[in-house]
Amino acid sequence: MGTGCSLVPDRFDAAAIALGGGTLDGVAGPGVPALSLHAQAELVGSYRWAERRLFEVLGSWVASEPVPEAQVLFDVYSQQHAWHAELLADRLPALDSVDPDTLVLPPSAEVDRMFAVLAGVATDADGSSSGAVLVGTADGSAFPSGGTLPRLVGMARVVLPRLVTGYTLHLRRVSPVVDAPMTRCLRLVLRDETEQWQALEALAQALLRRPHDVAVVTGHQQRLEEMIAGSGAGLVPWPASPDASLPAPGPSPA
Repeated sequence: MGTGCSLVPDRFDAAAIALGGGTLDGVAGPGVPALSLHAQAELVGSYRWAERRLFEVLGSWVASEPVPEAQVLFDVYSQQHAWHAELLADRLPALDSVDPDTLVLPPSAEVDRMFAVLAGVATDADGSSSGAVLVGTADGSAFPSGGTLPRLVGMARVVLPRLVTGYTLHLRRVSPVVDAPMTRCLRLVLRDETEQWQALEALAQALLRRPHDVAVVTGHQQRLEEMIAGSGAGLVPWPASPDASLPAPGPSPA
């Protein structure tokens, strides 16, 4: 083996290097402080919002989807996201004087709008729907974002990779002993959504048959990514100030 290859160990944590806290030789970097209860509640609430929104979006696609294989996958995965939302609801920490439902919020206005575009409708500033969204292509034409390929690519190349990345980041920062239920929940969701990502990407590749198809999916992917560019790894940003976003718990009952 050449000297260049010898610098790379047989096994190393690539995710740790990409997401921070890891080194090439597999030795963990400085420890990351555990999330506060309030910061974890905010994160899990946003996760649940995203999973419930995906249940709604994929479910709304089923009746209008012309490709039978995509229709089946959207139906199955819609129900899977509903189950994930329920799993995450059970992991919302109980906080004094805080209604758990008030924590189920979009992580940002940009992510909320991205989901509206993914669903095929654009939400205006006043909350009204502007109907089908048209996405421009390189030749100046436009196509509705509700077609099979834009749907598949929006999920397989934007939403799911970001969700998997965010859940992986969270899993690396949760204690498997102290918070075993959250660890199990994240592992279950990650397993399902990694398989979903692979299946939808495989179908997208099977349907990409013409140069025009490439223009369609590239334009749609770019539009979605531009909406959430700068948000960092994942779909739900990791809290910068874990204790600042939610009110402090009220006094415990005597």
